[in-house]
Amino acid sequence: MQANLMLLVTAAIWGFAFVAQRVAMEHLGPFTFNGVRFLLGTVSLLPLIWFFSRHKPVARSVEAKISIWLAGGVAGTILFIAAALQQVGLLYTTAAKAGFITGLYMILVPFLGIFLRHVTGLNAWIGAVIALIGLYLLSINEDFTMSRGDFLMFIGAIFWACHILWIDFIGHRVNALRLSAVQFFFCGLLSLSVAFWLETPRIENALAAWESVLFASFISVGIAYTLQVIAQKKAKPTHAAIIMSMEAVFAAIGGVIFLQEGLSVRGWTGCALMMTGMLLSQIPLPKFVKTTS
Repeated sequence: MQANLMLLVTAAIWGFAFVAQRVAMEHLGPFTFNGVRFLLGTVSLLPLIWFFSRHKPVARSVEAKISIWLAGGVAGTILFIAAALQQVGLLYTTAAKAGFITGLYMILVPFLGIFLRHVTGLNAWIGAVIALIGLYLLSINEDFTMSRGDFLMFIGAIFWACHILWIDFIGHRVNALRLSAVQFFFCGLLSLSVAFWLETPRIENALAAWESVLFASFISVGIAYTLQVIAQKKAKPTHAAIIMSMEAVFAAIGGVIFLQEGLSVRGWTGCALMMTGMLLSQIPLPKFVKTTS
């Protein structure tokens, strides 16, 4: 119950974070915003790392240090790509659509898991078909084209799924808080490097978007990502995926309330089908036992 509650809070924070991410880009470029938010997220974890490591022996061997930096470096690189695609995509689409398309990573996880010899059940295939129909209604225009923002969100969903799989693979082998801090540091560093190349980062612009920056860094990054890593160690994978899919619903609610966004009937129907597909893909189908007379 505690792990499931952590995941629900995480889903709510990430859903409403789409609003903060869109508002911030009135003042900041996407890579500048990601660089600031993830580096501040790293700083926000340092007191927690110090607090929880006071009474626990910390592995100081060279192998342990290499392990955490390697694991965090890979996670941070994947996170950088996913976050960059999402942030740039938000320039061209709504928070509601971004939330539902990003949420497709819930369906992509079991299919990408095939390459890791994970078993993909019939429920995942059924859910995928329903979700793809929903994606078609939500994002494909009458001339059979997809907007740039929706396309970037879809590619980003693939990398979010890769991030989930990597955290699931490595999370049991390293300290969760340290893994979070290292991956945020790598992601923030890569983002700022690109920002200085493509954008013109200014301190005054960051100060103008301070509310969005603080929410996206200390709450969305520092708290939510850490809750995810900690909760994934205790929660059942199926329960975790179902709860995390609520991120899309919170994104839609935030877009309607705070950004006055709206969707057509076709769009809302697509959202409903995508949500249905996400849930079905995570719920095992009942097994029918053949009885003999």
